Amino acid sequence: METLVAVRNKTISFIYRNLLKRFFFLLNPEKLHDRMVLAGRLLGSNPVGRWLTGLMFNYQNQMLTQNLAGINFKNPIGLAAGFDKEAFLPGILPKVGFGFEEAGSITALAFSGNPGKWLWRLPKEKALRVNYGLKNSGAENIHNRLKGRKFDFVLGVSIAKTNSEQTSHVEAGAEDYFKSYKIFQDVGDYFTVNISCPNTCEPSPIFAQAENLDVLLAKLFSIPKTKPVFVKLSPDLAEDQLNGILALGNKYPVDGFICTNLTKVNRFNHEGKGGFSGKAVEELSNQMIAKVYKYYGGKKIIIGCGGVFSAEDAYKKIKLGASLVQLITGMIFQGPQLISEINQGLVKLLQADGYKNISEAIGQGIK
Repeated sequence: METLVAVRNKTISFIYRNLLKRFFFLLNPEKLHDRMVLAGRLLGSNPVGRWLTGLMFNYQNQMLTQNLAGINFKNPIGLAAGFDKEAFLPGILPKVGFGFEEAGSITALAFSGNPGKWLWRLPKEKALRVNYGLKNSGAENIHNRLKGRKFDFVLGVSIAKTNSEQTSHVEAGAEDYFKSYKIFQDVGDYFTVNISCPNTCEPSPIFAQAENLDVLLAKLFSIPKTKPVFVKLSPDLAEDQLNGILALGNKYPVDGFICTNLTKVNRFNHEGKGGFSGKAVEELSNQMIAKVYKYYGGKKIIIGCGGVFSAEDAYKKIKLGASLVQLITGMIFQGPQLISEINQGLVKLLQADGYKNISEAIGQGIK
């Protein structure tokens, strides 16, 4: 079976890289993204589409299962927030092989996106430049479509502050987060509090400052906690900023952190607005994973995100302290079979190191 999966993945990878990607990359990236989401939504809406997708992409192995914060994850590879902005894809993503997804980020009020272009491909750098600015149809609209539905895998809900000058003050911003937090109490398996979107109307995210985040977390935890809560960090935080945020992780019942969001650091002289994903953020992400793991002594859950293009990339994050790993850019450049390739590759890496379960490898690369 392992050999058949490997042959299947290599075949799909060859077709994607040599045929499909060449065609796809001729198309407008924003329109292509919308079409891919529509295709996934249609495939996930019927049993035949789900079966065929699973036949082409799915892979599971007991060595990859974990229970984290009371949630059962079939494997550690998740779709990061930013791709499925409207939570249209929970029906199909498990069949692609993902162990979980993070929908959103979702804001209390709808936002049509930043003016101008939103998405650029940087093939040589294996990166994207992204400037959507938290485009979504708003918490109530998305919640109404999801409520009462059951899903085959773990659904995280990423909430952020509405991209508006009206929410750019601390109290108003905290109230804006709180609206989405209350609305989604009965939908999804965990929350992510996204305090690190680099593409808003503010010069820098206001809740990346510890004193402001203190106000936000106090507001969120003023009602009983019903599911795990993670905080998504910027890779561009100064050391004192990061330490201030991590201290709040001990003050409030934060379950863990996502390391990291897009970087604003432009290493490619690619002019224009937006944050950079993929290999542009990989090393910053890995450094922050290690810092957070050391700070808490492994007692908080870390989700690693940024620059994952292979099983080796994912395994490095795991050995630095990540329990779970998210991606988007790697899938765009490598193809949808990448999820299965990573999961199967992780099993081989675990076996080579003598581990029986992925949980045994977490943090083992920290000296």
